[in-house]
Amino acid sequence: MAERYWIETLGCPKNQVDSDKLVGTLTGDGFVAADSPEEADLVVVNTCAFIEAARQESIDTVLTLADARRDGARLVVTGCMAERYGDELAEALPEVDLVAPFGASLTGVPAGSGSTPVALGKKPEAALPSFDLLNLPRPHATAPWSYVKVAEGCDRNCGFCAIPSFRGKQRSRTVASILDEVDQLGAATGTLAEVVLVAQDLSSFALDRSSGRTVPRIDGPAVGGARPIVELVAAVAERVRWTRLLYLYPSTLDDALVEAILATGVPYFDLSLQHVSRPLLKRMRRWGEGDRFLDRIQSIRSAEPTAAFRSSFIVGYPGETEEDHDRLLAWIEEARLDWVGFFPFSNEAGTYAADLDGQVAAELVTERIGECTELQDAITAAKREELIGETVEVLVDAPGEARTYREAPEIDGIVTVPAHLPVGSFVEVVVTDADGPDLTADVADRARSGSAPLAAAGSGGRT
Repeated sequence: MAERYWIETLGCPKNQVDSDKLVGTLTGDGFVAADSPEEADLVVVNTCAFIEAARQESIDTVLTLADARRDGARLVVTGCMAERYGDELAEALPEVDLVAPFGASLTGVPAGSGSTPVALGKKPEAALPSFDLLNLPRPHATAPWSYVKVAEGCDRNCGFCAIPSFRGKQRSRTVASILDEVDQLGAATGTLAEVVLVAQDLSSFALDRSSGRTVPRIDGPAVGGARPIVELVAAVAERVRWTRLLYLYPSTLDDALVEAILATGVPYFDLSLQHVSRPLLKRMRRWGEGDRFLDRIQSIRSAEPTAAFRSSFIVGYPGETEEDHDRLLAWIEEARLDWVGFFPFSNEAGTYAADLDGQVAAELVTERIGECTELQDAITAAKREELIGETVEVLVDAPGEARTYREAPEIDGIVTVPAHLPVGSFVEVVVTDADGPDLTADVADRARSGSAPLAAAGSGGRT
């Protein structure tokens, strides 16, 4: 009988792609999926190490699954925590049979052997694993959409981020390999409706493999020929109905990339802004400031008034003053983004920010996040209410659950629709109600005839 596996994935969409690659590898090794962790012979936790809260969630999940697994099952920890804290993690978690870095085999250690780290620790670029998750096969998508990771690592040096220290420098895939994966996931058979391109610095895709290109500007068109990300977006959009991009660094969102995004029919812009105060952004080792961000957003709205915007902000970065915070609040109110996430500063060992003066008290950070969240929740709710009565096109993700282009999967709000609408179909519906980030809609003909609206979905806290 084939051995069974269970993979628990924590963290960002890029981790989900890594887990899909591991599924493809385990399937190739003869494993089959288990219905629950309690029934698996191999339990894998793909961890996140971005901030302290994510690390704690990862540890809690490992301990829970250690208790839940059946006798004789092997427990493996992989992902960012395994890569960043390998020896320390192995020593702290005797319940685990293997602490495996990116690309290591997950199947060679017997149960009950105690935590065994494999070639862990920070590696120079030349020592990156030949067993590269970027190039592993993936199973066919089970939903009508799928994440596709186009690069690993990051060449930037943001003051708060430790990712380059354990993910390495940016390593972009070839366009051909990405398109092959898109076809494999279901584009070739017409079952894949949306591709969500992800990377740590998506708009810099393939610049690590290019030479002689002029750095793109935010205040004008790119110079020196077409950029690789523009070419990639156009090629993916030829294969699927919707193409979405996550994590765009603002300085590389030039006119050429904006035009490419608008041409896909998914005017959704996920901008990695982090703050709007120029002095604080400089301390973050980040580009930009609030007025330039607003100008760029307004220029996009001028080209496409219905464009949707998402961003995230760090609150309580060392040196953040009341003036900085007030500037952020004023910016949020003026920008009126659709979706915003606020995160407390997490002091990450080994980063530039770890030793900065001006640390902000935790109580004050909590208070500031509360003020930002309250303001943005009201903006999001108002923007959703403006859609009531509008006819919108949705992609049906699951029975009774759909999205317009305004909602990224698993991140933003949802649209509750009649359960009979076929999964994977695009349908025109009329929005009948809004509840926080979520909408309720009915098929256009029924809604116009005055049928009773469906029950509204809960907000789910996705802003």
